[in-house]
Amino acid sequence: MTALLVVVAAVLGLAVGSFLNVVVWRVPRDESVVRPPSACPACGHPIRPRDNVPVVSWLLLRGRCRDCDAPISVRYPLVEATTSVLFALVVGWLGASWALPAFWYLAAVSVALFLIDVDVRRLPNAIVLPSYPLAFVLLALASANPGGPSDFSALLRAVLAGVALLVFYVVLRVVYPAGMGLGDVKLSGVLGLYLGWVGWSAVVVGAFAAFLLGGVYGVALVVLRRAGRKSTLPFGPWMLLGVAVGLVAGPAVAGWYVGLL
Repeated sequence: MTALLVVVAAVLGLAVGSFLNVVVWRVPRDESVVRPPSACPACGHPIRPRDNVPVVSWLLLRGRCRDCDAPISVRYPLVEATTSVLFALVVGWLGASWALPAFWYLAAVSVALFLIDVDVRRLPNAIVLPSYPLAFVLLALASANPGGPSDFSALLRAVLAGVALLVFYVVLRVVYPAGMGLGDVKLSGVLGLYLGWVGWSAVVVGAFAAFLLGGVYGVALVVLRRAGRKSTLPFGPWMLLGVAVGLVAGPAVAGWYVGLL
């Protein structure tokens, strides 16, 4: 059953990844993600359905437009493949669970926000703000666990953690505005919901991992002379990677640390 679910998740991830390519390109430009249909940016010819099969079409076309032979960025199939792998990994982590939709949504949003922040140094409200009610509803479904034992204490913990992480980021923004973007502040509450649903250890480890990973990356850039001490770097990707660490390794890391004490 789990193996079949992994396959289904991988296929679903390919389809979602194809849509995320549209989101990543259009949302920062305030364009509709529904209309017009996708077209080649070089010649403007609409993409045929047979040329819009995730990963496969790019390989068959050898990374070029069928009509004008313009190169198609390898990022498109990479986004599709990455989303597919993430969806499958979520199944491997959670198994058959009502929590799957919530964490699939987190995986999809993370891919989109990661790339947008890298591209334009912005975390669009159009993605972040709707994620609050969507994440809450999906986590509520996971807590209700139809057909099994419910655990609404996890949902309460998620809300408390979301508020706590949001307040923490607001304080950082007030204390040092240049070091924390407003988009990062808005995103923090969403990520806090997910971390809190898993547990307080995930919250602590996930929040700390974001600053640790971002700090190591920043120092590395300075050492390699790719950036200066006053350079501004997107922090959203590190928040998202920190959440991944907190969700997967939070309880284990917290247990290890407590053991040292």
